[in-house]
Amino acid sequence: MGLKSRQAGASMFTIVLFLAVLGVLGAIGMQVFPSAVEYQAALKAINKAKDESTVAGVRTAFDKAADINSISSIQGKDLTVTKQGDTFLVSFAYEKEFHLAGPAWLTMKYEGQSRPGR
Repeated sequence: MGLKSRQAGASMFTIVLFLAVLGVLGAIGMQVFPSAVEYQAALKAINKAKDESTVAGVRTAFDKAADINSISSIQGKDLTVTKQGDTFLVSFAYEKEFHLAGPAWLTMKYEGQSRPGR
């Protein structure tokens, strides 16, 4: 009598379930990714703006960089600017909400601070 070999592999249900989960994660990622890119642009903008000589100059420099880099979540007036020695320390915090489905929302909280020193 011959030995029976057992077949191995994923069932159709497993493949469909895997693709559904992958699709949902991809849809969420497509909403969140531009927000994360905007956050990185805001960090870069505050690190350039902190080298200005006045608080108003810092805010204006940030607003100019925000126009160039399409930063719409925060403005220069939303920045917290403090003097630290001879340079400014610039920080910000904001939230972004993404509607998922029905009553479900995803809230992303962003905080950023300029690097110390020149």
